[in-house]
Amino acid sequence: MATQGSRFQIELVVDTTTTTSNVCSHSDSFSNHQHSTSFTKLLMSVLTRFHAGYFRISLSLGSQALLWKTIITSEQDTTTLPHVLSTLPSVAVYALWSLSFFTLVLLSLLYLLRCFFFFKMVKAEFLHPVGVNYFFAPWISWLLLLESAPFVAPKTTLYMVLCWVFAVPVVVLDVKIYGQWLTKGKRVLSSAAGNPTSQMSVIGNLVGAQAAAHMGWKECALWLFSVGIVHYLVLFVTLYQRLSGRDGVPVLLRPVLFLFIAAPSVASLAWESIVGTFDTASKMLFFLSLFLFLSLICRPNLFRRSMRRFNVAWWDYSFPITSFALVSTDYAEEVKGTFSHILMLLLLALSVLVSLALTMFTLLNFNMLLVDIYPSKLSSVNPCNVILTSPIKN
Repeated sequence: MATQGSRFQIELVVDTTTTTSNVCSHSDSFSNHQHSTSFTKLLMSVLTRFHAGYFRISLSLGSQALLWKTIITSEQDTTTLPHVLSTLPSVAVYALWSLSFFTLVLLSLLYLLRCFFFFKMVKAEFLHPVGVNYFFAPWISWLLLLESAPFVAPKTTLYMVLCWVFAVPVVVLDVKIYGQWLTKGKRVLSSAAGNPTSQMSVIGNLVGAQAAAHMGWKECALWLFSVGIVHYLVLFVTLYQRLSGRDGVPVLLRPVLFLFIAAPSVASLAWESIVGTFDTASKMLFFLSLFLFLSLICRPNLFRRSMRRFNVAWWDYSFPITSFALVSTDYAEEVKGTFSHILMLLLLALSVLVSLALTMFTLLNFNMLLVDIYPSKLSSVNPCNVILTSPIKN
C-alpha cells in the first residue's frame, strides 16, 4: 500500500543556451547580410550618378595647391604683402596638397569602379560631345599635383616617370578628338567644338607642356604647346561664332564659360616655363585672360539661373579663377608695380573665397550622390547625368 501511495518526482531540465546562441547567430548573419546589401545598393547608386565631370573638384584643389606653393617659393620684395604671404608655414601647403591628393585618389577609385561595373555608361559618356572633354580632367589634376608636390623635385627619375604616365593619356585623347575634327567634317567639328568644355583638351596640352618644360624637355614642351595653342585658336573662333549670348549654352553648363579664362592663363604659364621668363607673349595671354574675365563678371544675369540649385558644374568657377590668380603672381613679380600687386591680391582673395565656398556647398550637399535606391530610379538613370546630357543649342 505504501508502495502504491508513493509518488515519483521527475525533474525536467531544458538547455536554452544552444537555442539562444543559434537564434543570435542567425540574427547577426541576417543583419550583416542586410548591411552588406544596403552598402552594395548605395555604391551602385553612387556609381550610376558619378561621371568624369566630378574631376572638376580635384582640378580646382590641385590648382590651389600649385598656387600656394608658387606663392611660398616666390621671391618677392620684402616690403610687399606677397612677401608676408610667402612666410606662411609649409605645413599649410602640405595639408592642402594632401587634401587634393586624397580627393583625387577617391574620385579615381570611384571612376575605376564605374568602368568595371557600368562600362556602357562610360562608353556613352566618352561618345558624348560634352562628357568626353572631362576625360582630360583627371590627367590634368595629376599633372597639377605633380607640379605642386612638395617632395618630388623636377628632373628626377620619379618626376619623369610620373610625367610620362600622366601626359601620354592626354596625347591619346588628343589624337582621338582632334582626329575626329580633322577627318569627320564640319558637322562633327560644329557639334564637338561648339561647346566651351572643348577647351579642356587645350588645357590638358598646355599643362603637359608646362610639366615637360620643368623637366628641361623643351622640344616636347614646344610640341605640346603648339598642338594646344593651334587648336585653341580653332576653338576660340568656333565658339565666338556659335555661342549666341545666353541662348548658346544650357543653363546648367553656363559656369563652363569661365574656361575661356583658364585656357589663355595656362598658356601664359606654359610659355613662361618654356622660355624661362615672363616675356611679351606671356603678358599678351595674361591680358587676354583679364579681358575675358572682365567680360564675364560684368554679366551676372548670364549665370543667375545656373546658381539656383547647387551642382558639380559650379566647380568650373574655381579652376579658371585660380589659374588666372596664378599667372597674376608671375605678372606682379615681373612688373613690380602697384596695379599688378593690387590685381594679384584681389585675384588671390577671390580664388580662395570661391574655393572655400564651393567646398562648403559640396559638403552641405554631399547627398547629391546618395540617392534613394529603387529599381525604377536605377533603370532610368541617364549614363551621362543631367549635366553632361544637356545639348548645345544651335
